[in-house]
Amino acid sequence: MATLETMASAFRFLDLWDYGPVTDGELELVEPSERWVEALLAAVHHPDSSTDPSTGSLTRWRVLEYLLANPRGRQLGNPQTGCVPSYHFWMRLRAVKASDLKGAPLPRWGQAPPPIEIAGGITLRVGNTPDIQMYAGHIGYGVYPPARGHHYAERACRLIFPLARAHGLKRLWITTNPDNWPSRRTCERLGCRLAEIVPLPPDHPLYQKGERFKCRYWLDL
Repeated sequence: MATLETMASAFRFLDLWDYGPVTDGELELVEPSERWVEALLAAVHHPDSSTDPSTGSLTRWRVLEYLLANPRGRQLGNPQTGCVPSYHFWMRLRAVKASDLKGAPLPRWGQAPPPIEIAGGITLRVGNTPDIQMYAGHIGYGVYPPARGHHYAERACRLIFPLARAHGLKRLWITTNPDNWPSRRTCERLGCRLAEIVPLPPDHPLYQKGERFKCRYWLDL
């Protein structure tokens, strides 16, 4: 069995657009870059985001620090910490014609002005460690409050499935908190099956953040 050290040394990042579309109507997956920082911060500081505690600590400095450490949103694996190589993409909302949405009306992003351009983010972790399969999951996603209600998490997942297949992942695990019903519905719409709900170990980083249980969903690609 390959160790984390050999997996990290042999890993080669791929380009998402070589394996399928990166757009779905108005939704486009883009690699994190300075080009989109202002749009990201505008979404984070949108009036509709004021009640979301997850956005409060995201500052320009932290975003730029992340971009410096992870060019193009690509994070190398770290055998010492058990982290596997991963991709991170931002969900960008493109300006499109209503006719391009197959008759569906253009979404209204946010109940208060201004409109937003970055809807959220999605991560693909490439590896099959016990932590990935039990607690972290291969895919993590988050949508900012102004953009919720348009299935962007589900649609973004479908856009990165070809990249997961290209890396040889045959079964994906997606985990979420039991009380996160929108995330659980996303898993169900994707066709995932609930394997079980497991307690987090007290020494796990997610436990330290206040989380206690994880729903384990799986999907065969």
